[in-house]
Amino acid sequence: MLLHLCTWPEVEVYLTRSRGIIFPIGSTEQHGPTGLIGTDAICAEVVAKGVAEATDALVGPTINVGMALHHLAFPGSVSLRPSTLIALIQDYVKPLARQGFERFYFINGHGGNVASMKAAFSQTYAAIADANLPNAANVRCKLANWYQGQAVIDLARQLYGEQEGSHATPSEVALTQFVYPDAIKSAPLSPKVAPKGRAIYNAADFRSFYADGRMGSNPDLATPEHGEQFYQLAVKALSDGYLSFLHER
Repeated sequence: MLLHLCTWPEVEVYLTRSRGIIFPIGSTEQHGPTGLIGTDAICAEVVAKGVAEATDALVGPTINVGMALHHLAFPGSVSLRPSTLIALIQDYVKPLARQGFERFYFINGHGGNVASMKAAFSQTYAAIADANLPNAANVRCKLANWYQGQAVIDLARQLYGEQEGSHATPSEVALTQFVYPDAIKSAPLSPKVAPKGRAIYNAADFRSFYADGRMGSNPDLATPEHGEQFYQLAVKALSDGYLSFLHER
């Protein structure tokens, strides 16, 4: 079920059988010369929909823009400030908790969101407690990174080895190719495997060192067939994770 395609009476009925909701969260940022700017949101959204189908869950609107300040030297990248993302999560969770939702499962596609999301959960719990909601003690939020499931990591290692890298990776590019086969891009990559291993300090520094936006990766290795494999593995792992989270005490 997709929240934006439901009516309020349908959501009211849903709450009689489940208190859980899934939110995909990603980013709108550069992914090298061949990766789609919406990669992180695309990956999170398709996996979230797959998990919802497998578990009869409700999926909220995709949070397409995340914390990506370090990518802003590349055209097309946009970002929320950490404080904005924290406020946004509170504003999503609080009204839904007031309506009876208690399990908020965020399927994430962007590593840059992790720190802000953890802070957002802490602030959200405090805000809900301060609001004296009757179900405040039962409200829980969880972040699940689709790309960090062990089966996904193992497949990426098997297919790409050290050329997986850490940004504009062939695994995430493959998943977008599976979802949008008509939007597959090609461009010369030089070097084939991007440099890696250096910390990022700010947007200008990022582009200065990682000139084409990739970090240690060779996305030319990606195929839509690989993407389907990653999709299936991620959906299985996160479906199990979501169901466990629903019944957590």
